[in-house]
Amino acid sequence: MTLNVNLGTPYEMIIKKLIAQGYAGTQTEVIRQALMFYERQIAEEEVRLVNKGIAAEMEEIKSGKIKTKSITEIKKKYSM
Repeated sequence: MTLNVNLGTPYEMIIKKLIAQGYAGTQTEVIRQALMFYERQIAEEEVRLVNKGIAAEMEEIKSGKIKTKSITEIKKKYSM
């Protein structure tokens, strides 16, 4: 897929600087690395949010706001 994008001067300067510093060899490589980094950041944020939700639920369980049942109770209830 070919994609032509006009990023504007500030972003073009960043790309040139990264190439000059040796972090990438081409403009395309800079963009690819940036996209991969962004994708990783989003995935890590999703994990943080899930863990935050789990921690909140665990606090509710510990405080008694949410009642839990043992696996034995569940099996008995559903005749397993």
